[in-house]
Amino acid sequence: MAAIQYIVEGGHRLSGTIRPAGNKNAALPIVAATLLTDQPVQLENVPRIRDIETLVELIRTTGAECTWTGPNSLRVHAKSVHAADLDPGMCARIRASILLAAPLLARCGEVTLSPPGGDVIGRRRLDTHFHVLQALGASYELGERFRFTTAGLRGAEVFLDEPSVTATENALVAAVAATGRTVLRNAASEPHVQDLARFLVALGARIDGIGSNVYTIEGGLPLGGAQYAIGPDHIEVGSFIGLAAVTRSDIRIAGAGVEHLRSTLMGFERLGIHCSIDGDDLVVAGEQSRVIQSDLGGHVPKLEDQPWPAFPADLMSIAIVTATQCDGMILMHEKMFESRMFFVDKLVGMGARIVLCDPHRAIVSGPTRLRGSTVESPDIRAGMAMLLAALCADGTSRINNAQQIERGYERVEERLGALGARIQRVEFKPS
Repeated sequence: MAAIQYIVEGGHRLSGTIRPAGNKNAALPIVAATLLTDQPVQLENVPRIRDIETLVELIRTTGAECTWTGPNSLRVHAKSVHAADLDPGMCARIRASILLAAPLLARCGEVTLSPPGGDVIGRRRLDTHFHVLQALGASYELGERFRFTTAGLRGAEVFLDEPSVTATENALVAAVAATGRTVLRNAASEPHVQDLARFLVALGARIDGIGSNVYTIEGGLPLGGAQYAIGPDHIEVGSFIGLAAVTRSDIRIAGAGVEHLRSTLMGFERLGIHCSIDGDDLVVAGEQSRVIQSDLGGHVPKLEDQPWPAFPADLMSIAIVTATQCDGMILMHEKMFESRMFFVDKLVGMGARIVLCDPHRAIVSGPTRLRGSTVESPDIRAGMAMLLAALCADGTSRINNAQQIERGYERVEERLGALGARIQRVEFKPS
């Protein structure tokens, strides 16, 4: 795989309109779920990113036909699929490989896969996946690889031991294929989970409770083909809000999916960043106060992530960079992943005033002028945060390992370049 470096010239204001790509975290489970039906499925607004390309490669190894019919249009026809022994190398490249467990169990009765890869942001337990699939009639064997088998999935009352997004997605897919009724409690309800549920309904499934943490699924119904458009990526929208804030730019985010942005907008308002809603567009003004809002009594405020519908964990890195350009002090509390905060040392090296209290908490004091530097992209979200920092810094920055950013953001240098960002993408083979 080629290594990517971004060379970024900072300190320029941007302007214009940008449209978010399709939701990466919806596209991954939806593409995986196309294996449930033997009828053709046409997906629109699919982000053309590395993680999706890897998942498409994996699906092809099962015998399914996958064809890109347009820049963001994907046709999948899983007329016949075989019991898969999924490629360990491809499984190690993306966490979404675990999402193939449920549809392949439903179609083939068995599947073997390697531990999934993905961002290194702390321990990301898989226990909930095994528990829910077992509750729905699957057996599993653990070792260097995971082997799932079933003599037939059946509906059940299932209480998830944590509201895991991907485990909820596997449970929904398995429940749709299972015989009888399933009730999922303590389930995740993020926009991408809702998108998956609506896609399954488009195939012919019956699901009640979409958007809540309790889903009722009438399983075993016949499934057909469908044409389905994936919704906008609310994490990308939040990234663009941060981009406008740190570069003091006037940016319109078109088709932002504003119904899913309440907690995101509240979080940025705490940093003194205000957005206006114009239909389904979000408008961020370049000239605004950027004063961090103290708690009542003048106490230092806190911005923390939590499961949906609270402030999304995937926006914490973006919020930290944004806070470095805002006036005041704030405690940032990353509750969900114990390694996600470790990228802040790179911001400190660029001139940010940040105290890392522990793996989950950092105090940010702003505003500070950042200076260009050579940094590394450790994961998708921190990589995008470093790109925002580089765009508002004085001088030139180099972001190594930028292929991590491209796992989650489509043609980011091209799309931000249309707003006036100066980003040069350099591709080379590692020595």
